[in-house]
Amino acid sequence: MIFRGLSRKTRLIFTRFLPLVFIAVIAIWQLSSTQPQLLQQESNYAIHIQQKFNQSGFYPVAQIPSANIYKPIGDWVGRLILPTKQQLQDGLDWVWIEVQYAPPTAQNLVGKIVRLEWKKNKDLLAFDQAVTQDINFTPEVIKSQKQGNIHPFRLNGVRQVGILRSLAGANPDDETIVALDSSTIIDASKEKAILQIEREPILATGRFYGLVKIVKPIKSSYKNSLSPEPKQDNDYFLVQHYNPISNKFDGLQETIRIPQQIIDQRNFAPSSLQQIEQSPAGEDGWYIYGAPDAKGVFTVVALAPRSLFQIQPNQIITGEELGLNYIRDVNWQNTEKNKGKLNTVLLKSVETQNLLNQSISTWQEGNKAIVLHLFGGIGGSKGESVGVPYTITGHFAFGIAEVVRDEFTNELRFETKYHQIYAHNPDGIIAGTHTWADYMGNLQRGWLATRPVSDILIKFDPVTQDYDFDGVKLSPLEEFQQQLKVTMARYRVGDGTGGAMVSPATSCVQDSNQALYAAILAIKNQVATTPQIQTWVRTNPNHPQTLRFQQLVELGQSLEQQLAPLGIVRADWHSQAGILAGTGIGKAFQDRSIWAGLTTWRTIMPRLAHDDLAAIFLKHGAIMQVLRTNQVGGWEPNITPIAPTVLLGQIKIPFTNISPLSILLNRTLASLVFPRLKDWFVVVVLLIIYSIIALLYGWKFGFLQIEVWSANWIDKCLLILRCLFSPAIVEELFFRVFLLPHPSEINNWLQWSLWAIVSLFLFILYHPLNAKTFFKAGISTFYNHIFLVLAAFLGIICTVAYTLTGSLFVIVLIHWVVVVVWLIVFGGIRKLDNHQKIQ
Repeated sequence: MIFRGLSRKTRLIFTRFLPLVFIAVIAIWQLSSTQPQLLQQESNYAIHIQQKFNQSGFYPVAQIPSANIYKPIGDWVGRLILPTKQQLQDGLDWVWIEVQYAPPTAQNLVGKIVRLEWKKNKDLLAFDQAVTQDINFTPEVIKSQKQGNIHPFRLNGVRQVGILRSLAGANPDDETIVALDSSTIIDASKEKAILQIEREPILATGRFYGLVKIVKPIKSSYKNSLSPEPKQDNDYFLVQHYNPISNKFDGLQETIRIPQQIIDQRNFAPSSLQQIEQSPAGEDGWYIYGAPDAKGVFTVVALAPRSLFQIQPNQIITGEELGLNYIRDVNWQNTEKNKGKLNTVLLKSVETQNLLNQSISTWQEGNKAIVLHLFGGIGGSKGESVGVPYTITGHFAFGIAEVVRDEFTNELRFETKYHQIYAHNPDGIIAGTHTWADYMGNLQRGWLATRPVSDILIKFDPVTQDYDFDGVKLSPLEEFQQQLKVTMARYRVGDGTGGAMVSPATSCVQDSNQALYAAILAIKNQVATTPQIQTWVRTNPNHPQTLRFQQLVELGQSLEQQLAPLGIVRADWHSQAGILAGTGIGKAFQDRSIWAGLTTWRTIMPRLAHDDLAAIFLKHGAIMQVLRTNQVGGWEPNITPIAPTVLLGQIKIPFTNISPLSILLNRTLASLVFPRLKDWFVVVVLLIIYSIIALLYGWKFGFLQIEVWSANWIDKCLLILRCLFSPAIVEELFFRVFLLPHPSEINNWLQWSLWAIVSLFLFILYHPLNAKTFFKAGISTFYNHIFLVLAAFLGIICTVAYTLTGSLFVIVLIHWVVVVVWLIVFGGIRKLDNHQKIQ
């Protein structure tokens, strides 16, 4: 209708112009999709940052609390500020920092915004360059951003983003608080002061901290006309500071503020103040982190229960078997019933006397430990949804703990820092190194109040102590931390895509363990390429350092088997291992395929990785302290702590704690290890042993005779293939793999032997039962006592093979060869089918 009123020339122009308009609209739509989009779903971070007490500007830097009762959280404390878009174009890795606390010699910088950069160190700059990426958001990341996840949209389209800029630009606002260590120097050669660092900034919270006992909430005298009771202002509490003279909480009394966080997208607040003064976790006091507000009232932004970090544990368990049982079973028992409580347990593989004093002698000032961190789920009426059916996946991370002298009590305590390899999320938790207070105790985003958590602190001198081979230094712990920093930097920028996404092959637990594997390879490479180390070890075979180094080698072998259980090393894991050594080709990459995940299946589930790694260290003689919390702090009645599980771990046999599907799945995957050279030797030896026994016994009683089956080669091939499936694979899966714990999981040989006897009995019994029910043609054979004795011998041989190799392929091969040879060569086919012809 519209075209009829137009001239021919106009219609011609219109018809030519219309496709161009259409193309232009499509182009604009495509181009606009690459730009940062406003979030359609508000993130938890966005909800909480609107509260003034969650903003750094709420705490004037000029307000300094009394040094007698408060200490700074670091040598330097500041707020990172991302450079402007124009400044970001220089491709260098520096940011601005607002100095909020400085050493006495640099007080003139407090309150000022100065440049923060790396020291001019060749190795340091090379490390930063190795993880520097151009960032360009993918459609997948933009979609994730619309769903409420926080991505570094201010860095989208920026070239050469290094460590400092990925930290400063990780969240939408310049609210990232960091602590810098004492190695920080001031470069005053320029017009404006510049801070230079040699270590990555630590993500922190608060500027100062103190040690107090929460006495009671402050109640105002105002009375509501509808209620005769005094109104409680939940934000303010009366606290009593620790007195170092009396060693009691009878010091200065003070009114502090603990702000109540608001409800976010989860339908509950990330922390609660209800009955916090009655919390059993606070019986020995709380470390409070924060700063004074404009009125001088100390306002708390993070809490930490003092008793959790004390050296003396609540319980001591000695002996390898009891220790392994605690790690795998007891640690997470009664999680829901223990809501609001914490517990600390010391584990030692070697039984010793004087249990009361051994924990103190175990930990000395300056000792370091590897931390295995694992949190569980949130249940209750406002619990979180389950991502994987019948599974509480949780989250896994590594960390480093150090024994330090407490600044208030002068006692030894643990100080933990987490190396969080953390996917982009709605809470604004950044992949990086966090203080315990920032990651766990933070009232805005910490997990202390909402999740059950297990931190296992592992002290193992071969790993935590450095080596000096006549001037050649080797530091396993430092190498491990370097690899973790590489992965954290990659996660912050999503390897250049702007988003770290979770898949079966890439996740917090998979990539944390990738860093561990890369560290093992890096150490092996350093030893292999450094003749001085090899010469020193050979020259000093009985030196304590050599013995310690041998323990490190043995641990590395066990960890390699754990991290690559099928004997296949993922290409993307190799790619990171070469980054710091300079052997990598191009940038590191991630393989997100299901196959890649299966090759490292023992690190897919956080609970399994946490328990397995702890068990490996304990078996090698490590000492460990377990720190367990269960939604500690104020009481939140609508949520409950739920223990993390392995896959399908919530499906349990009624009235037990046994998860049958998880057990069967783990045993099956564990058995899929490819045979090594020594395993093939086991196959040959056991087949020879079985052949000798079976031939002598079978010939003696006339059961075995050389009667070759005269069928054509096609029938023989079909029989061979059928025998591979049944009986070889089917019977070995059920009677060995399903019924027996995998050899790598054996804690008690007596219990395992009993299971082996039960398995063997069922294996023998199965044959006459099978003949009676499904395979009636085999009754005369399967009821023959000679056959049953030979079957028992086969069962024993396969059990021994499985114990020595842990490989399903090995026992299937043995079973398959024995059955095929019996059927085709020794008359077995005629015994099962009288119609078959024999040569």
